[in-house]
Amino acid sequence: MLDHVFISVPDLDRSIAFYTAALTPLGITTRVDYDGADGPPGHPDLKGFGANGKIFFWLRPGEADSRATHVGFVADSEAAVQAAYAAALAAGAIDNGPPGARLHYDPRYYAANVLDPDGYSLEFVYKSWQHVIG
Repeated sequence: MLDHVFISVPDLDRSIAFYTAALTPLGITTRVDYDGADGPPGHPDLKGFGANGKIFFWLRPGEADSRATHVGFVADSEAAVQAAYAAALAAGAIDNGPPGARLHYDPRYYAANVLDPDGYSLEFVYKSWQHVIG
């Protein structure tokens, strides 16, 4: 299980606006700003996103290397996948696979894929057999 992921972005304000819009339909609505001066020397400022008392997705200033990262975000329904996909496109993402079943994985694997404004590969995914919200 992962605790957190950092990605480097060249324009924090643009990325905060994008991820705020794209992640809200998934219930990822908590935002935290971490001042790097509170950490050890050289620690970057961080902009965090999370839900349910956990901050797990972080942006840090830096050069984007979109080839190195693919992030899959859990959706609690097919409708949430569709909503996140639409919100991401409206916020500036590029389509990288519209919502639908990913039969090459499993007929119950429902996802949508986009590229964020820095080219990072994002997936909004609902796996009915795994993502039971209780």
